[in-house]
Amino acid sequence: MYPANATRAEAIERQFTLLPARTLVVDRRPGAGDFTSIQAAVDSLPLINLARVVIRVNAGTYTEKVNISPMRAFVTVEGAGADKTVVQWGDTADTAGSWGRPMGTFGSATFAVNSMFFVAKNITFKNTAPVPRPGALGKQGVALRISADNAAFVGCNFLGAQDTLYDHLGRHYYRDCYIEGSVDFIFGNALSLYEGCHVHAIARNYGALTAQNRQSLLEDTGFSFVKCRVTGSGALYLGRAWGTFSRVVFAYTYMDNIIIPRGWYNWGDPTREMTVFYGQYK
Repeated sequence: MYPANATRAEAIERQFTLLPARTLVVDRRPGAGDFTSIQAAVDSLPLINLARVVIRVNAGTYTEKVNISPMRAFVTVEGAGADKTVVQWGDTADTAGSWGRPMGTFGSATFAVNSMFFVAKNITFKNTAPVPRPGALGKQGVALRISADNAAFVGCNFLGAQDTLYDHLGRHYYRDCYIEGSVDFIFGNALSLYEGCHVHAIARNYGALTAQNRQSLLEDTGFSFVKCRVTGSGALYLGRAWGTFSRVVFAYTYMDNIIIPRGWYNWGDPTREMTVFYGQYK
């Protein structure tokens, strides 16, 4: 058992620490830390990592694309404050990849996590691609993609436009985070709890907050928003049914008067009206 005052994120860290933790420091100024880029710190880890490693990222804007490979587990990335430490890049789905072909939404992420037991604290993940016009193709620009189980994000900002946070796969916990975007800016097929988060729409005309991709009644996935805030501009759907059995819950959540009255969009497929969506205003 953990102390009653331990946060869920701290409990996750303690539970999955197999060996004593070590700390690496990232600072843009040469000589001020162990590395000058986050990716260099990640690349210094063993290909199969079984010890909790804290990568402490000092204040500054780090313009780089970061990828944490599947076997580099137990990584914590901790900034000096979400308003002080920013990692940013500007790829979109139609950006040419290494083979000269569009990299797609999956590959557009500024920060991609493919390993288990990841924790992020007090840092901003940003995709700098501009807000696209409604209906524009290939303009999805992911700020962070999380594609692994057992992850926690505390006090983080996720900034982008279309498809900001790719909550792809796994069980994830977000607390006191700020998430900004226009269309489908929280999307994927994870099983995730958003607690005390501020979700802000920057849609020019209309947008959608979520696009959950549950495809079967047998899948135990969905997004739950508890004691959150929804603010912003434009006319906003609470979600679009990306998956046939999309599941999203809003409970004890404040919402600005920007929500489209019908609440949800069936992605143009009437069969998705079976989608299970719940909303509770406060």
